[in-house]
Amino acid sequence: MTPGRVVIVGASAAGLAAAETLRREGHTGPLTLIGDEPTTPYDRPPLSKEILSGAWTPDRLPLRSQADLDTLDLDPRYGHEAIGADLAARTVLLSDGTEVSYDGLIVATGVRPRRLPGAPAHTLRTLDDALAFRDRLGPGRTLAVVGAGFLGAEAAAVAAGLGTQVTLLEPAPVPLAGAVGEEVGRVLAQAHLDHGVDLRTGIAVTEVVPGGVRLDDGSVVEADAVLVAVGSLPNTEWLTGSGLRLDDGLVCDEYCAAAPGVYGAGDVARWHNPLFGTSMRIEHRTNAAEQGAVAARNLLGAQRPFAPVPYFWSDQYDMKIRAYGHLRGHDEVRIAEGGVGERKFTAVYRTGDWLSGVLSVGMPPKSIRPWQRAVATRTPWQQAMALSEGVAALADPGPGHGSA
Repeated sequence: MTPGRVVIVGASAAGLAAAETLRREGHTGPLTLIGDEPTTPYDRPPLSKEILSGAWTPDRLPLRSQADLDTLDLDPRYGHEAIGADLAARTVLLSDGTEVSYDGLIVATGVRPRRLPGAPAHTLRTLDDALAFRDRLGPGRTLAVVGAGFLGAEAAAVAAGLGTQVTLLEPAPVPLAGAVGEEVGRVLAQAHLDHGVDLRTGIAVTEVVPGGVRLDDGSVVEADAVLVAVGSLPNTEWLTGSGLRLDDGLVCDEYCAAAPGVYGAGDVARWHNPLFGTSMRIEHRTNAAEQGAVAARNLLGAQRPFAPVPYFWSDQYDMKIRAYGHLRGHDEVRIAEGGVGERKFTAVYRTGDWLSGVLSVGMPPKSIRPWQRAVATRTPWQQAMALSEGVAALADPGPGHGSA
């Protein structure tokens, strides 16, 4: 049954994609878009890249013009946070005390940064965050970045490029090893050292203090500014007590459904990806838009599984990093093309008996496409390795090779 009034909670990439898809697929009923920021939907990946570096001004961030948004005939509720949901009454409670009724609900409330105890520190999630942080960067300034994941690494790279003296602190022995493997992690770490960043690994930060951060040995790393980039938390507190299952995100099935008439999309959604046979929650821009569209179609009755090959990218110094697949939890990594010494290579990942992911650094986009297709068609690892010397052959793995 086609829902009458649809409410989308979360006015970023996933929420906007859901709204556009609903209209494109013929939904003509009332459509409410709720966002906790007082702005129209805007893009977040440029915050740690183009906005932070000053290459872009904020007016380039909006995902759609106001004219485009007007064509969607939305009931926009920007600057209003959802604080509760009643599934029996089919209502969402907002921070201003109003209730919004729905026949169909899409949850796309995203994530928020984890914080450290102690003094205030910068985080990087919103435009206001990025602008406030950017003002603390430049020649003669010192910065401590806590966490050398992709967000912390990107911010450190931009800050160093602006002449800031950067100390990058990471508790793991090799940054990103759990995600991309130790060999690739060491390559990315060396790039920071080569650009003058003081990278310190195996370092635990216990708190932020005025003028820096305190380490677990009691010493203090002094800095004019501190950026905390130690991961994020899904925004699900407002759903506590609603009856929806919450477990590091809103738990959804392979159709992105969390309950009858309730769907999840974007960073907040943990869903079963049938392509990889596992539950995952992806905090990447491409996934947010794709999942928002699928959630909208399934709300309208399509009932098609969401089985994507996850994709993310990162810009650090002169390195363009691209990755497809499910890299975490891999069993083996091999360098299939290029050389790590030149920071131009393609790494492939095995999980069980399957090719589960691919990552390239400094390689042309076309070089990764055959591997991307091989991941999408569930190519067995041994077959992928047999074909690795002639990567183009992966574009057509042959009949029967795509079945799990």
